[in-house]
Parts: sequence; structure tokens; C-alpha cells
Amino acid sequence: METLRVGIIGVNAARGWAREAHVPAIAATEGLELSAVATRSQTSADAAGAAFGVAAAYGDPLELIRDPDVDIVTVASSVSAHEPLIHAALQHGKHVVTEWPVAVGTAAMTTIAGAVAVAGVRSAVGLQARRDPAVLRAAQLLADHAVGRVLVVRVSSTTAGFGPTVDESAAPLEDPDAGMHLLTIQAAHTLDVVAALLGSPVEVSALHTVRFPELRSTTGSVVPRTLPDHVAVLGRFSDGAALVAEVVGGRGPDDTPFRLTIEGSTGVLELVGGAPRGFQAGVLELFVDGQRQPIDTPALPDSVVNVAGVYRALRADVRDGTSTAPSFVDAVRLAHLVDDLRRSDDTRASVTADQEWPRALRRIG
Repeated sequence: METLRVGIIGVNAARGWAREAHVPAIAATEGLELSAVATRSQTSADAAGAAFGVAAAYGDPLELIRDPDVDIVTVASSVSAHEPLIHAALQHGKHVVTEWPVAVGTAAMTTIAGAVAVAGVRSAVGLQARRDPAVLRAAQLLADHAVGRVLVVRVSSTTAGFGPTVDESAAPLEDPDAGMHLLTIQAAHTLDVVAALLGSPVEVSALHTVRFPELRSTTGSVVPRTLPDHVAVLGRFSDGAALVAEVVGGRGPDDTPFRLTIEGSTGVLELVGGAPRGFQAGVLELFVDGQRQPIDTPALPDSVVNVAGVYRALRADVRDGTSTAPSFVDAVRLAHLVDDLRRSDDTRASVTADQEWPRALRRIG
């Protein structure tokens, strides 16, 4: 199998999600190798190159994109920088991996999805919970009606982010124009995994609240919080099943549980886990009627498992001409759902989809 060479834009030698998850995920994926890194300065790029054993280190991300020895460009920079970098990578015929959110705003995501289709390359979006081994197994069980007719879906999803104190490095998460906050990150990942298992509800009602109205930075400054740190969602599926979901920010880093319970007419299926960054940055356990189910999970750190699953799916898509990785189309559908959650909160009314919401995973096998 031909080895594909990956270049990461936005990887830091000392910290960050790209360092924690993307670099080891690439190393763990057969048929991929890390060949280049890029940041906004040559000094930090050289440090990243030295840390990860990569000779090609660029202080200008466009130089990485133009590198003929890079086959896949991973965009792991701030969300506001995604759009031009993705378009540049597509124009150079590169396969693309990007973090979620894909861009700031649904219109930009829609334009990118169209450009991906025209470019004829393979791509993947960091909706990595769709590749969690327990989620994949749960999807199979539900397709086989393992718990009968679904009656109600209950979700509790927490994260350490979006609490009363914020580090200066996380300040963009409090900027409404940056596109990275509780609704677009944690609530989006949460509702996307529900959709991956069951499809999206046909109607939702959302309530966004601020529990920590004063935001204190680690430098001591205090500013008012304008973005929600708590999101509650009620929904109804097409068959009448109910959805009750709560997404909570500001939990302690050792107290960030996740639980998704699907109560059916003949049994109960549960996905249980959690991680400080949110459940999508860890691995889940699967239970049916209280019995833990065996799951074939790769022997990797928890934060790497699902991201490695995305890269494996992309590698297979490039090889086989398939489309199994979480896609830009998936991202656009999720962005429409997030927009409609805002619309529901703004109008204090339940809403149905103006545009299509996320779909369930295609059946495996």
C-alpha cells in the first residue's frame, strides 16, 4: 500500500490538540506518515519539526500546501483561519483533514463542501465521535433492533471548558465571532453522535443559559460572558421517540462524565465515558441492559483512538474510492442543526429543519 504523506498546519511542539491527538494518530495509521509541519512563525515551526522528527517545517502554511511531497493537508489551526487554507489545499489537489468547526459560519462551510466536491479529492472532518469503536458497534446493534423500538434518548454531556475561569490561550473560545464555543463545539459533537446512531430528530427546542456571567481570566481580568455555558435540548424523532439532552460547561477536569441512554421497548443501550475536552476526545464504553459489551479498541491513548479512526477511514477512502470518513457534507448538515438550535433559543419556540440535519451512519457490512 502506497504511503501517503501528511502535513499538519497549526501544530505546536509543546501543547494543543494537534500535538495530543493528530500526530500520534497519523503515526498509528498504516499507510500514513507525518512529512511536514507549519505554523505562523518559522521559530515555532522549527520547534515542531524537531519535536516530531520532521525535516520540512514551514513558517508559512501556504509553503506546506505547495510542497509536492505532501499528499494530505491537515488544518488544525484556529477556526477563523480554516477557510482560506482549505481552499488553497484543494486548489493544489491535496486531500484535506480539518478540525470541526470547519469554518466560521454555515455559508463558509457550504462553499467549502462545494469546492471539495469539485476538486475530486478525499476529505475528512474532525467529527471523530462517529469513529469511536463503541459508537460504531452501537450503530450496528440499533440497526439490528437490539433494544426494540426506541422510546426515549437521554444525553448528559459535560466538558471542563467554558467555566468561570479561562486561560489566556483559550480566550478565542469566548469570542462570538471566532466560531468556537459550547454550542458549536460540545453541543454540536453531542447531537452529532445522537444523529450518527439514530438520525436527527425532526423537531427540536433549545434553551441556552449563562450560569457563570462573570468570566475571570488567569491574569485576573474580569469580563461579562455573552456566550452560553449550558445548553438544553428537547427533541422528537420521526417515529415519536423523544430526545432529552443537556450539555454543561465548566466542570472540573476530573468530573466530566458523558452518558447517552437509549431506552427501547425491549431493552436499554448506553454509551458511557467522558474527558476534560468532552467525550469526543476520549473513548466510550457500551452497555446493553447493564452488561458491558466487548469492543475492539486500538491500544492507543484515549485522546488518539477516535482521531486515528478518522485517519484510517480517510486512508481507506483514498485507496478504495469510498466515502466513509466524516465529511464536509456531514459538517454542513451539523452546522444547519446548530443554526436551528440558535433559532429555537432566539424565538423560544420549537423548530424543524430549514436545511437537512445530520444523518445516521451507513450500515457496516
